[in-house]
Amino acid sequence: MTKETTTFVTQENLPPELVERDQWVCWRSEKRGGKKTKIPVAPGEGSFASSTDPATWSDFETALHFVTNERADGIGFVFTEDDPIVGVDLDDCRDPETGDVDEDAQDIIDRLDSYTEISPSGTGYHVLIKGDLPEGRNRRGHIELYDTARFFTVTGDRVDDTSGHVKRRQDALEAIHREYVQLHSEEENPERDEHTSVRDDAKTTPTIDLEDDELLKKAKNASNGPKFERLWNGNTGGYDSNSEADMALCCLLAFWTGGDTTQMDTLFRQSGLLRAKWDEVHYANGSTYGEKTTERAVEATSEYYDPSPREESTQSKLETGPETTDVDTDGPGRRNAYLVEKNQLLSTRVSELEATIKQKDERIAELESQLEDLVADPSGQSDEDDRGQGQRTGGTEDKSDKTSLLGRTRRLFSGNSE
Repeated sequence: MTKETTTFVTQENLPPELVERDQWVCWRSEKRGGKKTKIPVAPGEGSFASSTDPATWSDFETALHFVTNERADGIGFVFTEDDPIVGVDLDDCRDPETGDVDEDAQDIIDRLDSYTEISPSGTGYHVLIKGDLPEGRNRRGHIELYDTARFFTVTGDRVDDTSGHVKRRQDALEAIHREYVQLHSEEENPERDEHTSVRDDAKTTPTIDLEDDELLKKAKNASNGPKFERLWNGNTGGYDSNSEADMALCCLLAFWTGGDTTQMDTLFRQSGLLRAKWDEVHYANGSTYGEKTTERAVEATSEYYDPSPREESTQSKLETGPETTDVDTDGPGRRNAYLVEKNQLLSTRVSELEATIKQKDERIAELESQLEDLVADPSGQSDEDDRGQGQRTGGTEDKSDKTSLLGRTRRLFSGNSE
């Protein structure tokens, strides 16, 4: 396991857009369920801090002073609805020994072109930009995007050649969210019909035995055939980068091949998008750019072409594309389209619930930490404070202890009812 380290943070090596805001907390690394978790603590106090309670935050100087006195492991910045700052968290993409970076992470860092620093573990990056986080899911794999009710650890270990300021990057944010995080757009696949099957297991793909020529014919005659043909011919219009166009074509190929990466690779090499980069090694595990792109396309694809035999008249209409939605509107096709749509909505809901569960788990860990503090120090004060309080109040010490415990407990559970 990589040992976490923190760089000595100063005001000079952080963006002024962060330092000027009173949205700072500290954090301690603790084990929860066998895993290390960063527990936010209130600067100057050491009690539990909440990413939704401004009363537990402070200015930058107070947070830094608390860490300097070795009462916390590091500082963190809290994202709120009142600021325009978005955090992009890139995990497990950097070799802490060599500094080698995965292709995807480097692509994101280059395109966002804003303040970027190495995470405490040394195995990832935090990129901070100004913008509005697009709707939809906010994480996929080792990439997460946050704009509210979260905090980022801050090390000040800025990546060379990146900006010392938090830049506005709305267009780049939307493109990266679409390409790396959000499920590929509905328009990337042909319209759903009786020839669309839904994958019910992330590791299972259907068997589709189409020869290359037949597959290409079907893809070009589908409802989104013009889009496929443009990409096939090497036209990247409408995409912010060649990499995004590569991903779009691979998602289409994943649909038509049933996620067969070998056939996807064979077909892509026949397209106008092929370039030398396809066979270049860009990842620490030896994977080429092409291998990683096809792998990500399959991961992002949840629906595939279903070659099951259909009634001849229906089949001919389905393959013409534009008339697809008019086929058998009151029959099985209609019901199938409804079920597919329902499945998509349920998948989106599951993603939302997973994010909520993660929030609750973090909240539970935070509450457990505070409870441990209360048990260890029921008065809620340091020994030195207790002695001073005893000198001032004399025999009322027991009463003040109970009042302090009661007040802290009330605040604890009132915070839990958010």
